[in-house]
Amino acid sequence: MAIEIVFNPIERYEIEHVILDFNGTLAIDGKIIPETLPLIKALTERVNIHVITADTFKMAAEELKNVPVKLTILKSGQEKQQKLFYMENLGRDKCIAIGNGSNDAMILSRAAIGIAVIQAEGTSMEAIQSANIVCQHIVHALELCLNPKRIVATLRK
Repeated sequence: MAIEIVFNPIERYEIEHVILDFNGTLAIDGKIIPETLPLIKALTERVNIHVITADTFKMAAEELKNVPVKLTILKSGQEKQQKLFYMENLGRDKCIAIGNGSNDAMILSRAAIGIAVIQAEGTSMEAIQSANIVCQHIVHALELCLNPKRIVATLRK
């Protein structure tokens, strides 16, 4: 179970995990974006999905209770480092990270593929500068994961 991303015989990734931020990425104002649900379901057939959040609105557990993801709520303080530590335990070369905030910048820059999304909450410049790809909406980012040749087309050198 993996997403294979092949740029050339030497540069290739077997993605086993997709790490998502919650607020501003998967949710707006604490409410999950409904269009993401079928895409997440489809992705779970290929990879493990992790949602890592500071849970600003304290709604993540309720919003994700019937969604097949592993939810981790961060402790207050050093959120960037907590997210990075989590990803490194999974193996960063096996991860796609998707986020929008400054606390996502480290995982966006160090994952095999980092995708920043720009939605109603906006996106920090730090996240944009750290990502490999920038998408206008989380739906587009999740569709990239389901169609990895799009990633190759965007990032081929």
